[in-house]
Amino acid sequence: MKKIFFAIFVVVFAVFLGFSGRIVFSDELDDITKQINDLTTALNQSKAATAPLETQLNSIKARVSQIEVEVATKKKDIEQGYKNLEKQQKILNLAIRAYYIKSYYNSPILILLSSGEATKITQVLAYQKAAADQDKQIITSIALTIQGLERKKAELESEESRLAVIKADLDKIVGNAKSYQSELSGKIAALSARQQQILSQRLASLNIPLTAYTTQGGCSSDIGKSPGFGSAFGFFTYGVPNRVGLNQYGAFGRAKSGQDYNTILRAYYNFDGLESRDAQINVEGYTSYSLEEYVKRVYEVPDSWGAQGGMEALKAQAIAARSYALAYTNNGSGSICTTESCQVFKPDPKGGNWDQAVSQTANQVMIQGGQPIKAWFSSTHGGYIHSSSEIGWSATSWTKSAQDTSGGVGGFGDLNNNAYDKDSPWFYCDWGSRSQYNGTAWLQSSEVADIANVLMLVQRDNGTKEHLYQTDKSNPAGTDTWDAERVKQELRARGGSPFSSASNVSIGADFGGGNTNSVTISGDAGSQTFSGSDFKAYFNLRAPANIQIVGPLFNVEKM
Repeated sequence: MKKIFFAIFVVVFAVFLGFSGRIVFSDELDDITKQINDLTTALNQSKAATAPLETQLNSIKARVSQIEVEVATKKKDIEQGYKNLEKQQKILNLAIRAYYIKSYYNSPILILLSSGEATKITQVLAYQKAAADQDKQIITSIALTIQGLERKKAELESEESRLAVIKADLDKIVGNAKSYQSELSGKIAALSARQQQILSQRLASLNIPLTAYTTQGGCSSDIGKSPGFGSAFGFFTYGVPNRVGLNQYGAFGRAKSGQDYNTILRAYYNFDGLESRDAQINVEGYTSYSLEEYVKRVYEVPDSWGAQGGMEALKAQAIAARSYALAYTNNGSGSICTTESCQVFKPDPKGGNWDQAVSQTANQVMIQGGQPIKAWFSSTHGGYIHSSSEIGWSATSWTKSAQDTSGGVGGFGDLNNNAYDKDSPWFYCDWGSRSQYNGTAWLQSSEVADIANVLMLVQRDNGTKEHLYQTDKSNPAGTDTWDAERVKQELRARGGSPFSSASNVSIGADFGGGNTNSVTISGDAGSQTFSGSDFKAYFNLRAPANIQIVGPLFNVEKM
């Protein structure tokens, strides 16, 4: 009897503690186990698919971690229920004693002895039978509840065991996928010094504007502009180099949303505070100027922004320009150039709203550790801020890595809507052009197929890469460049199945950090997936004319 009442209190306190919540996760774990088996098979069948597999595995790991948290919570609730039950043991003992006493004094024999009226006896017996039937129903219900509780506890123990096995399997698969992907990417991305030089030269040939002030060069979006052929693919980059420090169009967007210059600056830099500084700045080809007179002659952002709700952006730029000049010249001991390589300088003061912004922030400089920070900036970051180390420069404590958006980014649509620099003419561009195709950067289906074939060939034989430059230019290695048909032939000779045409291109991206992780080409040879960095590198080496991908985050459009 005591065991029954003890079980009753387990049920009561479990319900009291919210134990009615979901305990077991069999359906989810069955689904996860199936996915793990599918992933293992896919990994063995197609090593080229490691990038999307890793993305899916990370998603599964997140789900498993969440289930672990929920299981731990339910287990803790059970343990707490038993602890609380121990405190109620005295009450339980008193309840049992009272039950036996009442059972004795209300027995049928005692009732017959104590009453002489048949009607009364009948009423009492009927009452006792009803009470007994009710007790029987309660006991039966409790017994079923206890049975269900024990079953759930057993299932919980089983789920914990299965979780341990699944976690071990996940770790093994993720480890294998990362190991192979690292090995494969290393082979593909091991570009020669010549290839690195070619990529740099091709990028420089685009004359990408790095300052928001200029209206020259740059790109124009080809969306909706026909190249004169069907099945066209365009590779669109978000933002321009260098994407470190202040995003000029981003600052403009922030100012229009109501942010002041201090808030804007702290969005793009880590610094201790603003301090008043001055120095003589030596300008190459000109004389020296006081810091304030120098900044009045910096032409980095449009003066018209001041009349469009962007005065705080101009103030932020003035402080960044002042800080950069001091850091670049070591507080005036060196000199500074006048081009976009430093910051754009002209001998005449800019005047207008810019002059007001300089005056209203007079002598203010961003300081970290007692020294001005080298406050890099560029026109358009494409919705993200990158630290100096992320773009291949030396690591610095004052640069940041963050989203530059007014809301979350779960996809390209969110980025296009929420990026502070979305109004920049260089926010989303396919760079380069071909006059014979209406001045656009669209590629034909066969050209995309050729780039995929080049990547597959390099995967199988890294020694072929000096033959895989763009076919409309002379070979920079002094050897022959293989055209699309020769690449197919060489790929077949190494056991590959080349594409003749591409029907679809899909992009996998890290929207937290602003990087394209994978590119999947589908067509008449099936599907092949490449890492984003490898695809970008060989796209830029192989694509015709001056068509290029110019940043870490890019997307594809199809016409």
